[in-house]
Amino acid sequence: MGKRLRQRWARWVNRRLPRSDQHQFAQNNIFILPTGMGWLFAALLIVMLLTGINYQNSLIFLLTFFLGVVFVAAMHQTHSNLSGLELTLIHAGEGYVGDSIPFLFRGSAGKHDNLALTVGVEGASQGSRLVMQHVRPESSSDMRLVVTATERGYLLLDRVRIETRFPFGLLRAWSWLRPQTTAIVYPKPLLPPVPVDHGVSGDESGIVTQAPGQDHVEIRPWRQGDLLQRVQWKRFARTGEMAIAEWHGEQGNPDWLDFASFPGVDTELRLSYLTALVLERDKSGEAFGLRLPGQDVEPDGGPAHTQRCLRVLALFGTNGRNSDREAA
Repeated sequence: MGKRLRQRWARWVNRRLPRSDQHQFAQNNIFILPTGMGWLFAALLIVMLLTGINYQNSLIFLLTFFLGVVFVAAMHQTHSNLSGLELTLIHAGEGYVGDSIPFLFRGSAGKHDNLALTVGVEGASQGSRLVMQHVRPESSSDMRLVVTATERGYLLLDRVRIETRFPFGLLRAWSWLRPQTTAIVYPKPLLPPVPVDHGVSGDESGIVTQAPGQDHVEIRPWRQGDLLQRVQWKRFARTGEMAIAEWHGEQGNPDWLDFASFPGVDTELRLSYLTALVLERDKSGEAFGLRLPGQDVEPDGGPAHTQRCLRVLALFGTNGRNSDREAA
């Protein structure tokens, strides 16, 4: 029953607060309830009122009504402290599985202060929480929250909760921002345990000529500093000599990183291997291409090409499943 009530509550909140990267808190979307101390304070007022009625003591009545006014004033101040604030997601970061992915928010105040705010991420197993955030009148303040990524693909925050208990801690006013912009989580890079030959197989000749319009490759002895992935392992198995395939031509080295190069390995591990190899090629400055089932990224080089390959690996086979996880 409790789980069903929580689900119904979540659906009601989601209908009331549609997804948006910008949200302004006002009377119709701020929730307020007493804290534990507030409920104790209210119970004390009731006891004092009953005592005053029983003994017909004017001083008890005076103190009870005075404290009641303080409670009502605190309710107004707590609600007002959150009202008028505008919270905006201005940047969703990127990273690898297991990393802390940053989300940058900007809080903008209206004509009065928004003091002692607490901002945190709901629906994340490991998310940061910021306390005592202050936004001055007619100004803005940036807030950086980080969430630990547990799977590759899109990372969509369920809710960002912002609350305040200012000034006395007797009441708690809160609301949510439900962002629609997603972060990108790449597979965790893992180098394959056995070097994979992504170039030509090579043979006993020193030069292998490719089909018309492609480059040719020259076989040379392995030298210190050469990547092991470029070693002609089939040739090594036959002759015991380590040799390198060195491409020549206008296109440079058309090295292909192929999903099919890791038979018997599950999909996620293959993607992790390919991610590590992409980063290795980027570091060495070599041109390379990426082959995945149903999708090829043509050989190229540079940061933009590396970023594109990482994004393709992150979103391979997801079909947006990570980005659509929200209550109905």
